[in-house]
Amino acid sequence: MTAAGSDIILERMMALHPKVIDLTLDRVWRLLAALDNPQNTVPPVVHIAGTNGKGSTLAMIRAGLEAADKRVHAYTSPHLARFHERIRLAGRLISEADLTALLDECYAANNGADITYFEITTCAALLGMARSAADYTLLEVGLGGRLDATNVIAKPALSIITPVSIDHQQFLGETLPEIAGEKAGIIKRGVPLVVGPQSEAALEVIETKANALGAPLIVHGQHWHVSTEYGRMIYQDEHGLLDLPLPNLPGAHQLQNAGTAIAALRQLGQPNEMCEQAVSTAQWPARMQRLRGGPLVEAAPQAELWLDGGHNPAAGKAIATHLATLPKQPTYLICGMLNTKDVAGYMRPLASVAQGLYGVSIPGELNTLKADETAALAAAFTAEHGLQAQAAESTTEAVRHIVAQEPAARILICGSLYLAGAVLREHH
Repeated sequence: MTAAGSDIILERMMALHPKVIDLTLDRVWRLLAALDNPQNTVPPVVHIAGTNGKGSTLAMIRAGLEAADKRVHAYTSPHLARFHERIRLAGRLISEADLTALLDECYAANNGADITYFEITTCAALLGMARSAADYTLLEVGLGGRLDATNVIAKPALSIITPVSIDHQQFLGETLPEIAGEKAGIIKRGVPLVVGPQSEAALEVIETKANALGAPLIVHGQHWHVSTEYGRMIYQDEHGLLDLPLPNLPGAHQLQNAGTAIAALRQLGQPNEMCEQAVSTAQWPARMQRLRGGPLVEAAPQAELWLDGGHNPAAGKAIATHLATLPKQPTYLICGMLNTKDVAGYMRPLASVAQGLYGVSIPGELNTLKADETAALAAAFTAEHGLQAQAAESTTEAVRHIVAQEPAARILICGSLYLAGAVLREHH
């Protein structure tokens, strides 16, 4: 199936506003009104904000609900290989025909007015969800929360805030309390709020906003707890204790995401069996994903190839923690990042778990750090760890260089969801 029709319309939509990000809800409200306000008729909404873990948490909630035979809409961003990944209608990725029709309708209703790509495509997603029967709608915030295009649901069934950390300072504020305040903008009066693990500074802001709006709180460390014991996941809240398998998504940080998802499922009244399905069957690509096929794997048959799209300091720390738990093996990073990110903050924890780093440019991204810039930044602060950093023309070239030295190396391609998407499109 080709995506030519939707691709052409999406390209037109990119030209409707001079900025990629311009946080305000005015344009969204205007277009939604022209579309007869579909946001008011979507199935019950679970709205998810946070810096890290939004997508994984959503994937686990979806797995749990679908195991209970619920029909679930889901809206996530960004996509990896194709735009269609962003919109699931009743469990299925949106079809090319449906996507093209929705985009056409929104483009016509917008009538050439200023609107960002994310805003108009979010309106298209809401329109499609309003017209399709489902039991739940899972909405992932794109950026921040308060002024995000998804923040148009008057009364969600549930709100969730996953861990908040420093990221997107140019849009959300320089300090953790400022950023937490933007995330807390999704809290609605009287709507229960599940809160994942937070720093004290972020939690104070979130709790203050929730209390002011009479939003019942379900907070990690207070109302629910999660830990590991004898290779199992132990979840406990006021309803009792669950002894579950460890999350199938790799990484110690997924334990917290799984706990958040279970807290959400329990709040939604789902049975315990669905909680086990949530943690054991969720799928979420480019989060410590093992690559098992395609040209890259064929070019490095003895190597172990991994892909991760995390791009902020919290993600770098989580990845490093996970790599440290794996069997010892020569480890190399192939890293491509956007020039808007905290490159040093992301790479610093990774420097101690790798032997070498290859900087690459992200194909097709205007805001990519150039390969030599990434390598230079890495070299500037990782010398103390003995990490050798250099540039490569492409991911494929970097893999070939690595396996020429270490045929059985562990190779992690990392630094950006956009780089991960390019790898999945071209090599997997």
